[in-house]
Amino acid sequence: MKGVILAGGTGTRLHPMTKLINKHLLPVGNVPMLHFAVQKLSEAGVRDILLIIPKLSSGLFIEYFGSGAEWNVRITYRVQDQAGGSAKALGMAEGFIQSQEKFILLLGDNIYEASLSGYIAAFERQTAGAMVLLKQVNDPHRYGVPELDGTVIKRIEEKPVDPKSDYCVTGIYLYDGSVFDKVSSLEPSKRGELEITDVNNLYAAEGTLKYDVLQGWWTDAGTPASLVEAAARVLRENE
Repeated sequence: MKGVILAGGTGTRLHPMTKLINKHLLPVGNVPMLHFAVQKLSEAGVRDILLIIPKLSSGLFIEYFGSGAEWNVRITYRVQDQAGGSAKALGMAEGFIQSQEKFILLLGDNIYEASLSGYIAAFERQTAGAMVLLKQVNDPHRYGVPELDGTVIKRIEEKPVDPKSDYCVTGIYLYDGSVFDKVSSLEPSKRGELEITDVNNLYAAEGTLKYDVLQGWWTDAGTPASLVEAAARVLRENE
């Protein structure tokens, strides 16, 4: 299975640091944030990885990750020149991912403890559709919250006032090749972007959006507080 990592975005919640450098290159412990996504895919046996990177700091990404040989992977780069949402960035993986291929998609600011191997194996056994990984949290209103129906998700509501569960959708997604048709059918949201939640809800409407629960700790590292939390957890693990 191939992997795609989204590392674009302006990182406004981490300004002013991200006026100078892309947030995915900010340090978490003693390595750049994006190091963890590449490492997790490598440890799970994913050997072909596409990095969707921004124009800002693009040379630094290439300087750090190179061909991927250090992680025993092959890295391909595509530059997202203009913002447009995570689903727009996902659409840039078409061609790298062929129409019949399954793949795993990671948001590059997610830092977590668990191995991805078991989740990838479970999705390989799934005949079609998509899978998202959930995490139980104390503040689900900050995230996309799933409405669960047995083994599938009925719908995901983004930042709900009255969450239907105490689970949130993490930035770990597994898709079949039909995802690109879904991306191409999207209309921009009120923010003017193509939203990954809308992609997932198209699968949910088909009854093919399954889920699993991510084990261990998890943080999205997209705010100053969560960046510090991620660094503290990583440093404790490496003691």
